[in-house]
Amino acid sequence: MREDLLHFIWKYKKLQLESLVTTKNETIEIIEFGTHNHLAGPDFFNAKINIAGQLWAGNVELHIKSSDWYAHGHEDDENYDNVILHVVWEDDVSVYRKDGSEIPTLELKNYISGAILKRHQKLFDKSDVGFINCEKSIGAIDSFIVQNWLERLYFERLERKSNLVLELLGQSNNDWEKVLFSLLLKNFGLKINGDSFMGIARSLDFSFVRKIRNKTMALESVLYGLAGLLEDRTIVDSYYIELKKEFGFLKNKLGIQITGVQKPEFFKLRPPNFPTIRLSQLANLYAGNQNLFPEIIHTSSLDDMYKVFNVAASKYWDNHFTFGKESKKSRKRLTAKFIDLLIINTILPLKFCYARHLGKDANEEILSIISSIKREDNSVVDNFIKLDVGLKNAKDSQSILQLYNAYCIENRCLECMVGSSLLYGND
Repeated sequence: MREDLLHFIWKYKKLQLESLVTTKNETIEIIEFGTHNHLAGPDFFNAKINIAGQLWAGNVELHIKSSDWYAHGHEDDENYDNVILHVVWEDDVSVYRKDGSEIPTLELKNYISGAILKRHQKLFDKSDVGFINCEKSIGAIDSFIVQNWLERLYFERLERKSNLVLELLGQSNNDWEKVLFSLLLKNFGLKINGDSFMGIARSLDFSFVRKIRNKTMALESVLYGLAGLLEDRTIVDSYYIELKKEFGFLKNKLGIQITGVQKPEFFKLRPPNFPTIRLSQLANLYAGNQNLFPEIIHTSSLDDMYKVFNVAASKYWDNHFTFGKESKKSRKRLTAKFIDLLIINTILPLKFCYARHLGKDANEEILSIISSIKREDNSVVDNFIKLDVGLKNAKDSQSILQLYNAYCIENRCLECMVGSSLLYGND
């Protein structure tokens, strides 16, 4: 028995409601089950229950065993003074309030059908599972239920991504342009260099960026210098030497401090993702867009966003991936796939937070944009597709990542609409 199953049974009224009695044989009539509380305190607030002819209004607490009340220290917590019913799977000890009065107890194991227990056992039976608990059943769930759940999950994931936006806002005294710059830097670095690039953003006073943003080489020199990419004395390329000279000048003029920046990695990266290329692309993005933040905020279509990010690295990188070593000529332009990642991980979370800041609702606009982006390709998405879960676009792939990471891995099946549907049955 799991406590989350007890919560599920109580929340969705999956128990025999007739002839309920407490462990002291007092009649129970549940008028209102209460509101599920996911925070600290009793499990269900504002319940109304008639016990032995007396109507009680208050809270309900659920446990596997009655003794868990004491194991969790509720007897000393004033938040539990208003518990009117203790709902347990097994009653092994009487429970009392701080004033010495006994809390009525309902022992659930006598009022739950065997069918729901079997479905629960089947859902969590891992003996023949290779990916997720419901892998043999999820494909049969009504697509309407799945799609509604995926939309809710997308905004749940967006909320999680918003935490970084809010953190950066607090650190920058609500400077939205600086937040955009920091988020772009982090996401230009992708997973491998995201922390390194964020270190550059944190160590760089954004007022410096405002002063030099329209000068590509100046901004490039600062980004490369802070990243520790201008320290090789053996490279004699004129472009490299000019960058070093420019950074030295700006470092002294603007008082730039090189602290707390982890040197970016090249290992395990495809050449187009090398930090040399990505930092140059970012510098050119800012040089070509003097009003980048308002332009991004007011852009509402995917095609227009592609136009904003239609930039390439500086000419030097047409035949280089690293300083001092020539390569086959190719324009290092941002690809549609990379722009999609920037939109998913930077632009939409920023739009979401900025709309809230203004007291507006941008959900429909955000849904329209994310639904226009192709779905992502990764092992989690591929596995769900193999289970016959229809994933059409990036909204679906982002949602499925949230489902897998926040629910499947954590065995939170009873908080998931798929798991709930499988448990509901026809009881």
